[in-house]
Amino acid sequence: MFAVYAESTSADDPLSGLVVGERPEPEAPDDWVTVRVRAAALNHHDYWSLQGVGLPDKRLPMILGCDAAGTTDDGSEVVVHAVISDPSWTGDETLDPGRSILSEYWQGTFADVVKVPARNVVPKPAGLSFEQAACLPTAWLTAYRMLFTQSGLRPGDSVLVQGAGGGVATAVIVLARAAGLRVFATSRDEGKRKRALDLGAHDVFETGARLPQRVDAVMETVGAATWSHSIKALRPGGTLVIVGATSGFTPESGELNRVFFLQLRIQGSTMGTRDELRQLADFLDLTGSAPLIDRTLPMEQARDGVAALAAGDLFGKIVFTR
Repeated sequence: MFAVYAESTSADDPLSGLVVGERPEPEAPDDWVTVRVRAAALNHHDYWSLQGVGLPDKRLPMILGCDAAGTTDDGSEVVVHAVISDPSWTGDETLDPGRSILSEYWQGTFADVVKVPARNVVPKPAGLSFEQAACLPTAWLTAYRMLFTQSGLRPGDSVLVQGAGGGVATAVIVLARAAGLRVFATSRDEGKRKRALDLGAHDVFETGARLPQRVDAVMETVGAATWSHSIKALRPGGTLVIVGATSGFTPESGELNRVFFLQLRIQGSTMGTRDELRQLADFLDLTGSAPLIDRTLPMEQARDGVAALAAGDLFGKIVFTR
């Protein structure tokens, strides 16, 4: 079958190990289901995999991709939940110490078909295209969990979104505005700031700029480069929710004095559960909101999409189609 996979990994030249070609159909337990992929969204995880992060040589070759929307053998239109937990695990799948996501231990979604446990497919929202639905399982689910599970925010509260432009950040802006939150966003890029306003942000600022008010929560995906600003932007008792650190893991200043003196809460967050994916789908149906797609490419052009993601040349999600 057709597939986009990592044949090798390289921290210095990640794209050198990317292959667009043919792979055997993936093997999986008998009770797993086969999903014929119609669309699959690109994530930073795919680029990190090509760098060798979480993907040792012994697991190569590995088909890339975490996210997909497609059809099952009975014709049902579904979205694939990417978190694979132990079959005996109950409760929040993201807390299973043995969990993985597709393209780590199990072959990923950048292919004609992907195989997953039957519990890992949820109905595709009728109001979304396959391309839009493919954006939900990682970036949009991550944003949903940040806002509605981890932050403690309520309608009327204020939130700062750092690094407007990426898949998670754009999802947070759309979801927060739809939920009745006051949304501030930052970016180093003037064009991305303007687009964040169009997307629903109430006001935008250059990265590190002083805000007109302290906010109830900050959604942090950037890491070291914006950490100090995120802490300083919070009101006393506010919450910083962090899901990533694309700029690095070690900020110059940890701002620990502010954390304890202002009684700030630092909340980590990772992906989301199957139930949250279903809730996200319902939320989008009810509000008429939809994922922002930067560009759609045929899966044969996956190399171009990964290069654009690596360069930060995007606003929203890059989606591959079959």
